[in-house]
Amino acid sequence: MANRTISGATFYHGSDPQHLVEKIIRERIYDSVYWKEDCFGLTAATLMDRAVELTCIGGEFGNHEPTPFLCLLLKMLQLQPEKEIIADLLKQEDFKYLRALAAFYIRMVGSAKEIYMYLEPLLNDFRKLKFRVGAGYTLTYMDEFVDQLLTEERVCDLILPHLIRRHVLEDNDDLEPRVSALEDDLESASENDDEKKDDDADNGSSQRAERYRSPSPSDDSTRDNGRDDDERERDRDRGRSRRHRSPSSSRSRSDSRDRHRRRHRDDRSRSRSRDRYRDDDRRSRRNDRRYRSPSSSRSRSRSRSRSRSRSRDRYDSRRRHRSSSRDRRRR
Repeated sequence: MANRTISGATFYHGSDPQHLVEKIIRERIYDSVYWKEDCFGLTAATLMDRAVELTCIGGEFGNHEPTPFLCLLLKMLQLQPEKEIIADLLKQEDFKYLRALAAFYIRMVGSAKEIYMYLEPLLNDFRKLKFRVGAGYTLTYMDEFVDQLLTEERVCDLILPHLIRRHVLEDNDDLEPRVSALEDDLESASENDDEKKDDDADNGSSQRAERYRSPSPSDDSTRDNGRDDDERERDRDRGRSRRHRSPSSSRSRSDSRDRHRRRHRDDRSRSRSRDRYRDDDRRSRRNDRRYRSPSSSRSRSRSRSRSRSRSRDRYDSRRRHRSSSRDRRRR
């Protein structure tokens, strides 16, 4: 059958290599037109020719239709090319989508040590890749795609096999600590920053020393001369202003002072008169309250008694009217 794995195939992660792809996605790949037309009868040699023609990466798009990238990945799992061939595909730099396909295959079937050994050098590849999603495309980069393979659990709609963390392998002496390609640049940048800081510190110390330097006698003499000249000019200005003062200005000043004093006295007298008036008014009110005539209280009590008697008369008349109306009804 065209969908069977080759005889004598190596099982990875305890199962058939094709079973690393989920069953529902595998069935969709078998039913796709690309699988039936372009993947039929391929071998390990002719598979590379198809991979060179790839124009994008991705999982499923549109109405759950698999991409050619996913179909060729399943074909590689079915044919199981040798790892030396996969290593050569990873080293070549002419065909980036072929390189991405080989990286995905190594992530699916390789051991943890092989995955880190083969895929970490690809983090220095910054070329653009088109990623097929839904009804269009998105833009990604080779280093981002490889980083997803190393860190995430699901890529291109496929669940990736479990990967041991790198620090665990380093603790077991299976891998050496990774040296980043940016480490040299970071070290040179840090050295330049340190040099700039040292230069700035030296310049700042020299400037402070110049500021707090002891003044020379020549500087003192020039300062004293400058001060004497300023004082002389001020004295001259004062003398001129005093000479040129007119008598009318002095009179106007004295008149304004007298007016101000008079206004202040008038305000004081007005405030005092207001206070006296208020005090007299308060006293008169208190006296009125204390010495109210008893006739007023008697008149109030009489008015109250009259109102009470009137209300009683009204109440009695109402009762009489009601009783008479009842007697009439009974008759």
